[in-house]
Amino acid sequence: MMPLASLCTASRFRRIRGWCQILAGFGVITLLPAAAGQVATPALPANELKKLSVDQLMDIEVTSVSKHPEKLSGVASAIQVVSGEDVRRSGATSLPEALRLASNLEVAQIDARQWAITARGFNNQFADKMLVLVDGRTVYTPLFAGVYWDVQDTMLEDLDRIEVISGPGATQWGANAVNGVINVITKSAKDTQGALVSGSLGPRLDAVAVRYGGQAAPGISYRVYGKSTWRDESFRSNGTGAADNWRLTQGGFRVDADAVAEGHFTIQGDIYAGRFGRLGPENVDATGHNLIGRWARSLDDGGDMAIQLYYDHTHRRMPGSFTQTLNTGDIDFQQRRPAPSGAQEIIWGFGYRVVDDDIINTPTNAFLPPQVIRQTFSAFVQDEILLCDDRLHVTFGTKGEHNDYTGFEIQPSLRAAWTPDARRTYWMAVSRALRTPSRIDRDLYSPAVPPYRVAGGPNVVSEKLLAYEFGYRQQLTEKFTFALAGFYNTYGDLRSLEPLSPPTPFPVGRSSGLQGHTSGAELTSEWRATPAWRLFAGYSELRVHTEPQPGSMVVGNRNIGRDPNHQAMLRSLIDLSEHWELDAILREVGAIRAQQVPGYTQADLRLGWNPRENWNFSLVGTNLLQERHGEFNSPGGRRLIERSAYGQVIWRF
Repeated sequence: MMPLASLCTASRFRRIRGWCQILAGFGVITLLPAAAGQVATPALPANELKKLSVDQLMDIEVTSVSKHPEKLSGVASAIQVVSGEDVRRSGATSLPEALRLASNLEVAQIDARQWAITARGFNNQFADKMLVLVDGRTVYTPLFAGVYWDVQDTMLEDLDRIEVISGPGATQWGANAVNGVINVITKSAKDTQGALVSGSLGPRLDAVAVRYGGQAAPGISYRVYGKSTWRDESFRSNGTGAADNWRLTQGGFRVDADAVAEGHFTIQGDIYAGRFGRLGPENVDATGHNLIGRWARSLDDGGDMAIQLYYDHTHRRMPGSFTQTLNTGDIDFQQRRPAPSGAQEIIWGFGYRVVDDDIINTPTNAFLPPQVIRQTFSAFVQDEILLCDDRLHVTFGTKGEHNDYTGFEIQPSLRAAWTPDARRTYWMAVSRALRTPSRIDRDLYSPAVPPYRVAGGPNVVSEKLLAYEFGYRQQLTEKFTFALAGFYNTYGDLRSLEPLSPPTPFPVGRSSGLQGHTSGAELTSEWRATPAWRLFAGYSELRVHTEPQPGSMVVGNRNIGRDPNHQAMLRSLIDLSEHWELDAILREVGAIRAQQVPGYTQADLRLGWNPRENWNFSLVGTNLLQERHGEFNSPGGRRLIERSAYGQVIWRF
């Protein structure tokens, strides 16, 4: 671990000076509304959720399962909700760290900036079976259908909640929502009024964020923010630095307006620029910006309708590999109509997405053709029927999509939830989901000119999942609740590499030659031991098996699962007094046998001090049980994640 003297190095002085420049520049912006005679309203307290009882927590409404609000207690899906208060109490400094709080996710840190995140198997640096949304905007890249986590730098102080579904959500969200959905939802602008400054400082982490929210006019709220983060390098197994330190600067805005055309209107956007170190003479550069517009209104019959449009631009230069410029446009419409009897509710909608993907190739890799325009058309319908005095909820739905790779495909699902009383819910689901081909499946050739060693697969088809799920959720007492979910998934046409000229092993081409199945269970519970002490526990068990489909000649490792067989988490939150908090997380993760990564046990600890309602101080220690440990392999060799400590401050005014 770096000595504390390193805090006074010239490099750190430049970082602190950069903080001051950001704060000074932001101060000019935040003073303008005050000069116009507007008064900032106080920010909402960050600890509202900790005051809720278990009953109230089970009544929290979620939207990710059925695309409309429904109580968490009666949802026919394995879902966990991570609140903004949970994230604050954890001391997390990034979105992937916050996702560790959802015990139904596999979250493995690869190096200083890269993460492998999925649910229910097939984890990878380029995990492609988990759909991730930030305020309704899909953040995966069509290059490999995964997520660049190093540029998902959501301002955590603005986070309302993260809804995490383990299990398919394709009927509602479309292709690539195969093993789960992560839906990141930020607060409305009216809930982030006033000014906020936050910072984290430690031997291996520096971060600063500033935000201001105000009222532009009656019924119109806004906020603007800026943040910058520096993270130092991870380590190789021999103890030397991996040169993967990174820096990202991001800013954005959000405006929420009520009573716009008898509805609610939101417009928001972000812009970022980052530079990421790596082994080699040049760094990775990434820039991007996005803009989202949403309008929603209630209908006279008790239903509602909404339309959303967004534009997303990303640019990433990876020296020696490729440079990508991607532009995405998306429109989505949805309407919910209840039947006059109140015993039935139909949701339907349609969407259109176009991506313009332009690659600058290198001698190492070539995407052929280098520039493509791809379109996706989709429509879905979902019918929810209430039976047996509203105790039985049956939901049937299907989504049809047309993409330029495989044409028209459907993804149906059937879900049922039985609630014999207010404290118990039994549920089951059968679903079909697809992972459509990405550019890396069809278009990637290496090297860039013949003879190729690896060639794209023009005949690669969609990966197919048929999922069987069941679950049970119960509030045993006023202070204790638990949920159990089990699943059995069968997969077909999984990605593989097969020789193009057998029996010669090379060249190989991408194909759809694997099949397999996964099974497992997920258990979560919460116990309010005392009004000042809360305990959360989670455990998951997973088995993954893959094998060649009949007639396939798979090259390399036939078991593509890179997952621990089990993982467990215990989290404790204690309010020591009105002003002091003590929070701890203990995680145990099993070995990843396919990568020969040993299992590990780690603990994080946070001590919080809140001298006033608008001040929060924290001292956080992470990975305290080992000096260094590895969690996942990377192409350049395993990186070791170091024990760390840092301080955090949040000031609202």
